[in-house]
Amino acid sequence: MTEYAAIFDMDGVISHTNPFHAEAFRAFFKNHNIEQATEEEFEQHMYGKHNSYIMQHFFKRPISPEELRTLEFEKEQLFRVIYKDHVAPIKGLIEFLGQLKDSGFKLAVATSAPKENMDLILDELNIRSLFSSTLSSEDVKLHKPHPEVYLKSAENLGIPIKQCIVFEDSFSGITAAQNAGMKVVAVLSTHKRDELPPSDIYIQNYTEITVANVKSILR
Repeated sequence: MTEYAAIFDMDGVISHTNPFHAEAFRAFFKNHNIEQATEEEFEQHMYGKHNSYIMQHFFKRPISPEELRTLEFEKEQLFRVIYKDHVAPIKGLIEFLGQLKDSGFKLAVATSAPKENMDLILDELNIRSLFSSTLSSEDVKLHKPHPEVYLKSAENLGIPIKQCIVFEDSFSGITAAQNAGMKVVAVLSTHKRDELPPSDIYIQNYTEITVANVKSILR
């Protein structure tokens, strides 16, 4: 029997975290006397982006690796405090993960978020045990749209690239998955279809997809 893998981004794919990230960034920017960003700016320059890009864009200057670590910890700690009492899965996710697992899929998380964020969400949702690989920002040298996190996930799972499907919600994330040579399900939690690269299938949530759909895409 052919083995398959399903690899999930986290923000906007496992949980609808982006409004809470925006809230945390607004508090963070206020602390640093940075002009408040519009929702349009967040959509263009925050959602799906790594913190190194976000900080340099909004601070409008280069950020050293040492300073980035300090700034990133401050902002992500704000996010975890704000989000802790609101952690929830995207509709249908838990059931869909179980169906994939029961059908023999190996599952992975591949996020640009820090490990502490990933740990918070996986543990609050009690889904960590479903995943055979969990990679966060600290586990890669090159961030999305570079495919490293997806290539490394496939390697961890022991599944060939062509038998992996990725669930993503951002332009950079979908591009990373496609750069890895993988099929992509675009989750329209953050962006509209026409704002994303062409993908194999588009869903609003996990009630709109079945294991049979996934297998047909992979075949």
